[in-house]
Amino acid sequence: MRRSALWLLAITALYLLITLAQVVLAGRQKPPAEADAVVVLGAAQYDGRPSPQLEGRLVTAIDLWLDGAVDTFIVTGGSQEGDRFTEAETSKRFALENGVPDDSILFEDAGTTTWESIQGVASLVKRHDIESVIIVTDPYHAKRASLIAQRSGINVVGVAPVRNSVVGGVTSVRRHLVETAGVALGRIVGFEQISGRG
Repeated sequence: MRRSALWLLAITALYLLITLAQVVLAGRQKPPAEADAVVVLGAAQYDGRPSPQLEGRLVTAIDLWLDGAVDTFIVTGGSQEGDRFTEAETSKRFALENGVPDDSILFEDAGTTTWESIQGVASLVKRHDIESVIIVTDPYHAKRASLIAQRSGINVVGVAPVRNSVVGGVTSVRRHLVETAGVALGRIVGFEQISGRG
């Protein structure tokens, strides 16, 4: 019995270490050269202005757009109680102000978690015959976001992690560990079961 418990503990520890490595590596990858669309995952906004974290994601995606890597620009994110604007509305306005034309922008404005937002994106992708996407988010979030998208039927050809993310130091370490647990658990029970965690 004791030996079985030790084996289980060792296997669990190894699984978590491998998952942590995958989370870290996903946040360091280079974006692919092109895709049909870029998906900007939402983050906080302040009365219609993107937070530094959201702005970092938007700037990364706009750079891909300006480089001609994508044709469609998808923004996501709903609102929290008391907000006048959704994350998607705020992101769309910022993209318009920075050179992305209105007819190239699609938005999902109902999701309040990564899983919910990506379900909305999956519907948009299907409706608009989008065959491939690049996901833009912070490095710690890249692995879970891409896994959820892939399991939702979206062809993710790569992730463009924010380079100079405002999430650094101890906060970054903590979020990498939380994401490791989320990825490890989500693979076993399904990401929709833990969608309330972000």
